[in-house]
Amino acid sequence: MKIKFSTLIVTAVLGLSGAAFTANAFAEEGKLVGPITKITMAADGKSATAVLKDTKAGTPVTITITDDLTLDKFKDKRIVEGDEIRARYEKDGKNTSKSFKKTAGC
Repeated sequence: MKIKFSTLIVTAVLGLSGAAFTANAFAEEGKLVGPITKITMAADGKSATAVLKDTKAGTPVTITITDDLTLDKFKDKRIVEGDEIRARYEKDGKNTSKSFKKTAGC
């Protein structure tokens, strides 16, 4: 009886701690559509920051881009300042890009 009770307690504690961890593990996701006002490539070429003007709020949002596909589009000038972008990003303090695409495609 004591073994079953202690097993139940340990299971409950592990379940609650796991639930608390997963709730904190997921960062809030942001979405916005707006034109690019500024693109700044990092010196090493492995990241970039883009400032987008949120069309709904009218405020600038800085997003960090690290995926190679989008960085190649910046280098090839397929995405330039003034293009309207649909972006999804993690609100993790750096606003790390999850998706960064032109609204018309590309």
